[in-house]
Formats: sequence, C-alpha cells, structure tokens
Amino acid sequence: MTDILSLLAERLPPSALREVEPRYLEEPRGRWMGQGAALVLPATTAEVADTIKACAETGTPVIPYGGGTGLVGGQLSESGPAPVILSLERMRAVREMDAQAGTMTVEAGAILADIHAAAEADGWIFPLTLASQGSARIGGLLATNAGGVNVIRYGNARDLCLGIEAVLPDGTVMNTLSPLRKNNTGYDLRHLLIGAEGTLGVITAATLRLFPMPEATGAALMVVPGAEAALGLLRMAQARIGEGVSAFEIISRMGLDFLNEVGPEVKQPFDTPPDWMCLVDLGLSGGARPEEALEELFAEAFEAGLVTDGVIAQSEAQRQEFWALRENIPLANRRIGAVSSHDISVPVARIPDFIAEAPGKLAEVGEYRINCFGHLGDGNLHYNVFPMPGRTRADHETERGAIKRAVHDLVHAMGGSVSAEHGIGRFKVDDLERYGDPGKLAAMRAIKAALDPRGIMNPGAVLKS
Repeated sequence: MTDILSLLAERLPPSALREVEPRYLEEPRGRWMGQGAALVLPATTAEVADTIKACAETGTPVIPYGGGTGLVGGQLSESGPAPVILSLERMRAVREMDAQAGTMTVEAGAILADIHAAAEADGWIFPLTLASQGSARIGGLLATNAGGVNVIRYGNARDLCLGIEAVLPDGTVMNTLSPLRKNNTGYDLRHLLIGAEGTLGVITAATLRLFPMPEATGAALMVVPGAEAALGLLRMAQARIGEGVSAFEIISRMGLDFLNEVGPEVKQPFDTPPDWMCLVDLGLSGGARPEEALEELFAEAFEAGLVTDGVIAQSEAQRQEFWALRENIPLANRRIGAVSSHDISVPVARIPDFIAEAPGKLAEVGEYRINCFGHLGDGNLHYNVFPMPGRTRADHETERGAIKRAVHDLVHAMGGSVSAEHGIGRFKVDDLERYGDPGKLAAMRAIKAALDPRGIMNPGAVLKS
C-alpha cells in the first residue's frame, strides 16, 4: 500500500490524488459497499497512463469509475486488496466537433446530458438516452455498452462510437480516435474495450456518431390487450412509419400502481390504469407531422383490435409528461423495494411467451408482485419481483437466489440474455459462468490474460478472478 501511494504521489500532481470519499464506495441501490486505497482524478490521458503504470509495477488493482450509476457492482470491490479508484470526472472536454461530418470527440468524463447539449447546439443529436443521463459519463457508458430507450432506431453505445483512446493495463496509450466510417486496418480494438467494463483498459476519450436532429417529434400512449397485441402494434408502426419510430416501450399496470402508491407524483393519462400500454415515440423530418402519423397508426391499430384506447401528445410538454411517467417507474420500484430485479432480453417474437410463462415459474417459489416494463422494440425487459402488500423484501431474503434462477433459466431456454444492457459487473459473474457459451468464455479469459497478465484491471468484474 505504501509503495503505490508513494509512486502516485511522486508521479502525479497534487490535484490528481485525493482521499477516498464515501460516495465512491457506494452503489445506487445501497446493496454493496466498496473499498479503496486511493482516489485518483487525472486531468489528462498522460496522468491516466502514469497511474496505470504505477499500479502495474506494484500489482495494485484499479477500478475505473464513471458516474457511479451502474447497477451490477462493476464500479466497486468489496473484498481483496484495496484498489486505486480511477475517476475520469475531471476529463470532460469536447476535444473536437465536426458539424460537417456529424462527429464529436469527447473525453471519457463528459456527462451524457452535456454531450446532448453540445450536439444540439450545432443542430445534431447524440441519441443515447437513459434515465441517468444527468450523471452518467460517456466512458462508463461505453465500457458497459449502454442501451437506453432509442436502441430500436440508433443502436447501443458501441454502434454510436467510431473510435476510442484508451490506456491499456501496462500503461500504453492506444489512440484509435477517428471520424472514419470505413477503416479496415486490422483488428478493431475499439469493440474489444467497449463493453469490457474496464477489465481490459481505461477508455479516456471517444469519437461519437451524431445524427440529424428530427424536424418534429411526437409521442402517444396506446392501451393494448396484451404483449401479443403490443408486438402487432410495433410491427404496424415500423411498417407504416419506418425509421421514424425512435422508441417503443411497454408498460404494465403494476408500474402505474406503484407510482400511485409511493410516487414520484406524475400525471397519469388514464382514469383507470390499463393492464398494458405502449409508449410510441417518433422523430420525423421532411415536413411530416407526428400527430397525424400517430392518429393514423391508432386508427389502423384500433380497427385491427391491437389497441383499445390512447392519448396522443399535443405538445412537446405533453410528450415529456409521457416520458416522465415511464422514467419514474424505476424510482417507484426503488421505493417499494424489489426482492429481485432482472435486466433481461429475449428474442422479440418470444416476449409474449416469456410474459405468459414467467409468473408460473415464480409461483413455484412464492407469491409476489411483478412489474414488467421496458424496451419492447429491442427485446429488453426489466422484469422486477416485489413483495406482496404488507410484506417487505427482507421477508424474502432467502428466496432471492431461487427467484433469479427461475427467471434466468427461462430467459436462457428462450435464447435470451440475462444481462441486456447493464453489464455483468460483479453481481452477475456467476450468471455468466452458468449461461455463457464455453467457447466464448475461454476466448475472453485468453484475451484478459494476454492484455492484463497481472490481473489489475477491475479484478472480479465480468470474469472470476
């Protein structure tokens, strides 16, 4: 410990070395507490490299830290040698904005909401959008290959990144920052580090893809009889509106009931909360009017028996009200207290089957409330299990493993993923071992051993140490 602290003090300016504050040792749901030997806040890529070199020389673990919003424990370590926590929060600059090409090069500590604002100032959008965008940082979002609500149209974080700068486990700086769409010059190491959760190096900067700002946006909430009808509505929307469909969310009554029960207080559009409804969000250009497109979609879907009621936003403020309802469901979940939460994906066509079969699997374990909602357009569901009224999650502490196994076994049987967009972190390492393809796991271990032979980069995350 003394060796690493001495080396860091010798090689870094005083402004980069801090005492570890409690907020760096906590995770959003309060389930784990981490530890840290030192907190390093570099201001440059060179200072990141100096930090990693010092850790490599002493065999000290390093945990790259973004906005701290991860939900699978990738940003903290409960056991083992105390790590150096490496936060990129001082590296927030927009290094370059190319308004002609529609690209932006930003440092890894840039907050997502600030990237949105910088893009929009030049008439572009960066479409990665999620509830934590006011605190999540682009380095962490890329390291976890974040998804969000617009994946159906624009893809995951890796689809929005053209190049990265990163510091590898020996302190080498790898610079593949580039605005090029076509660049077949050997291995594309950008995609190796994106989604690696800091286990293969530290992303320090990225060149991002921007997209033209839609001329008009709109949204509607449409009541559907069930998941099968919701899929039919999705197919109809895509056939009628095409890439103008930016997001397509499914929301169950339980989420609406939770909002009514514990808040946050948001405006609900229907007097009686429906069992299922879909949030359809559009971004159109070429003079098209979203309200008209949504009215025509509703009329056709109503005729086909796919929807029974609906509300179309008549202003941007009302559209934001619809999104506030959707984005506050996780906050209500937190106030109720989930027994077990699941970030899963299944093939889109199997979603109705999963929603129909999963409650029966859980009933074999116990009696629960289920809040199912998420990104129907890309197959990602947040399938969360809660105690019945009058009970708390503490009453079901011994059942959590069985609940998770029931949900994940069904997901796996349907060809899905037990981690759709949150990553593996430390919380899902055993799940990856259980459900991951053996050949892929062997290749991952070989890559980890080759790039990080001392195992200092975020040890215990993704792969077992």
